Amino acid sequence: MRGKAWKFGDNIDTDLIIAARYLNTSEPSELAKHVMEDADPEFVSKMEPGDIIVAGENFGCGSSREHAPIALKAAGIAAVIAPTFARIFYRNAFNMGLPIFELPEADEINEGDIVRIDMEKGEVIDETTGKHYKFNPIPEFMQELVDAGGLIEYAKRELAAKENA
Repeated sequence: MRGKAWKFGDNIDTDLIIAARYLNTSEPSELAKHVMEDADPEFVSKMEPGDIIVAGENFGCGSSREHAPIALKAAGIAAVIAPTFARIFYRNAFNMGLPIFELPEADEINEGDIVRIDMEKGEVIDETTGKHYKFNPIPEFMQELVDAGGLIEYAKRELAAKENA
């Protein structure tokens, strides 16, 4: 995956990712229109599908709402890179099929840099600066969730495979 980096700071909570005032819907396309709106009101109009959020510590803290990773994914965010993630957001992201990567050096990546993520090698490449960063590859099962598009699609695949066996 490859995209433009959008920088956000530490402790970006789920209310900054998708404000509570929009939680009257769980329709991904509606949530996508308002993703990161309270952190950057112009974000949705500036970003492009495939772009990558690079954030500080504790990304996704706050409530356990699944709307946050759904909104990011629906807006076209390819991945989120941060030194740490709130644990519930970490799990919700994979359950929704949004890949996230823990990278202690995330602060070295600048907004606007073109970033490539090689999941198999466990590497983030900042194509703008030429720097390479290693991260611990995500566990195989969680990679399968991402590849399937999330936990629900993964479960559907598994059930279909059992029915066809």
